[in-house]
Amino acid sequence: MGYWSVEDFGTVINPRTLEGQIHGGIAQGVGQALFEEIIYEQVSGQLLTATFQDYCMPRADNFCHFDLHENPVPTNQNPLGVKGAGEAGTVGALPAVIIAVNNALAPLGIERLEMPLTSEKVWRAIHNK
Repeated sequence: MGYWSVEDFGTVINPRTLEGQIHGGIAQGVGQALFEEIIYEQVSGQLLTATFQDYCMPRADNFCHFDLHENPVPTNQNPLGVKGAGEAGTVGALPAVIIAVNNALAPLGIERLEMPLTSEKVWRAIHNK
């Protein structure tokens, strides 16, 4: 099991910084897909997940190995041939995780779950089938 990513950032200036940027983006996307849920109290509208004690975010031990690759195609839009990398990890992680979980549940007759796909939500879906 692992997570593979192939990106095009053009000319890479600092590979270590880029790797950290991609790792952070993947963590953000996976967190949004599996853990992060904003919950409000229904009557008052009070935010119930207002602190990091109540709002679940991923930790390093929640992740598999990241296998990162590049397919650099320098751009001719600037003298260095560089492209942006800001949200690259996030953009692919979110749909990859949601699709993977839904595909894994499909043989059980579970058609589709909405994010975040918390462990409780997945367990309930399996248990109710």
